[in-house]
Amino acid sequence: MRKICVITGSRAEYGLLYWLIKELNMSKSLQLQLIVTGSHLRSEYGNTYLQIQNEFNIDKKIDILNFSNDALGVCKSMAEAMAQISKALNDLKPDIVVVLGDRYEIFCAACAALVLGIPIAHIHGGELSAGAIDEAFRHSITKMSHIHFTATKEYAKRVAQLGEDPKFIFNVGGMGIENIKRLKLLNKSKFQSSINFKLNKKNILVTYHPVTTQKDNQNEFKEILKAINELKDTNIIFTKANSDAGGIAINKMIDEYVKTNPNSIAFASLGSLRYLSALKHVDIILGNSSSGLLEAPSMGVATINVGSRQDGRLKALSVIDVKPIKSQILKAIKLAYTPKFQKIVQKKQNPYGNAKPSKAIIKILKNINLKGITIKRFKDIV
Repeated sequence: MRKICVITGSRAEYGLLYWLIKELNMSKSLQLQLIVTGSHLRSEYGNTYLQIQNEFNIDKKIDILNFSNDALGVCKSMAEAMAQISKALNDLKPDIVVVLGDRYEIFCAACAALVLGIPIAHIHGGELSAGAIDEAFRHSITKMSHIHFTATKEYAKRVAQLGEDPKFIFNVGGMGIENIKRLKLLNKSKFQSSINFKLNKKNILVTYHPVTTQKDNQNEFKEILKAINELKDTNIIFTKANSDAGGIAINKMIDEYVKTNPNSIAFASLGSLRYLSALKHVDIILGNSSSGLLEAPSMGVATINVGSRQDGRLKALSVIDVKPIKSQILKAIKLAYTPKFQKIVQKKQNPYGNAKPSKAIIKILKNINLKGITIKRFKDIV
């Protein structure tokens, strides 16, 4: 059996990988190996490895977050990731390593696999996120990878622009939409019970992560808090920031806000089912999470995208871009509730397609010829 090693380091990434992992786990011709690292193993981010191991066998748990939550601490975590992931891969000896996205721990995993001569399959390459250093990680992972699964034709073209061989580039669609189609989401009553929180007349999901190319994330997030503080008849559900530098400071601000605002609640991690169920029952997702671009449009939910973190990504017409300024955020919230804008939102048009990519990926992983695949040559665009 061909051994496929999936590496996950964050809750959002695991949510996108879930159906692929499930398909691999059920496959009779592919053997799933699973490495869990990063924020999954930390209580401050929800100990999300527990959710994973309830359903799948975890082959290796690799704790890398033993340092400060700043840029230097991230560098030390990257060194730890390189050392430990390379050892894990050497032990497991997979035939293919599967990684998704652009986070620093995934960059380290790709580096380790490349040096060890293991073919790398990269999901969601070719995308832009100009407001984060993650963009450089993403394109670097693309250059180290041998098989590419992209979310749109435009992104597939960009992977080819990076000199990758078109015969190894497969446009399979966005992974987030598959979750929406295949998960049985909670109805309003069950969702409220699951989070022990009653919804209001209006409801907003706030998900904000540090913008790793700037140093004023706390001031930016303050503008969001000042804006939502002026809303009436509105409940707020926060999902906390990731493990990027500055994330802990953002999470402390969320905790302080929730203490004094009974119309709000915060979670280190909702998990895929509750998170997507939250999207189903709120009116707006506010912040800078990629889920506001990848999943929210297909849910019929307006997105208010704050700041520069998602600059360069394809966006549906249901996405409103605003600067991190209280007045602009409030203006965008008002616009999102107008009947005219709601007509746009309810069309549920999503540039990331409506495919079920996991089955397509499984078929390719099963049948692709790996002979000589690790010998890469730059392919010029003709």
